[in-house]
Amino acid sequence: MKKILVVEDEKDIQNIIKAFLENAEYKVETADDGLEAINLIQKNNYDLIVLDIMLPKLDGFTVCEIIRKNSNVPIIILTALTDEESQLKGFDKLADDYITKPFSMPILLKHIEAIFRRTNNNENTSILKYKNIILNTENYEVYVDNQKVTLTFREYEILKLFLENQGKVFTRDNILNSIWNYDYFGDDKIVNTHIKNIRKKLGYEYIETVRGVGYKIDKEDKK
Repeated sequence: MKKILVVEDEKDIQNIIKAFLENAEYKVETADDGLEAINLIQKNNYDLIVLDIMLPKLDGFTVCEIIRKNSNVPIIILTALTDEESQLKGFDKLADDYITKPFSMPILLKHIEAIFRRTNNNENTSILKYKNIILNTENYEVYVDNQKVTLTFREYEILKLFLENQGKVFTRDNILNSIWNYDYFGDDKIVNTHIKNIRKKLGYEYIETVRGVGYKIDKEDKK
């Protein structure tokens, strides 16, 4: 049974999410503020975190930043902040998904299922290599120059997509459809943000920008 932490200070919303996810056979724990969330995360392992932004004690952006120092657990931001700047900030803090309020519980469930489906698909043992990058699809790990690099779920999936399709150019829509695996109604600039973060973490700009089209990673010469 997958274990989800719901971090939400509005009790009515928290209770609705908890009841709905438990009905979908997930194990759910809750936190009322950012500080409580951090304490729970330090003591327990979670498969996914649903995180509000406007929280007492520590806001969601800060919580997300602290989590990412030690963990690549998938994070879905759930918030009333609908402006583009807040959404891009969420992805800059390395959240995997961003859902705005008001929201549909069935849609939230589909987002969660999409993340878990891709996580489960990574359980087949396989090693992908590109130059000095090693990506292990069994244990969700990435190494560059033999040093482990921590990527978020979305970043990992994007890098994996490029390594599996060397030489192929992907538009932003291609990447959204392949990685998010559902119709995405937000700004496609989130793809730019994820690519920027991947490049920074790898320390190499292997993912090239194809001006006016999208992105690609060159096919490695095996000679």
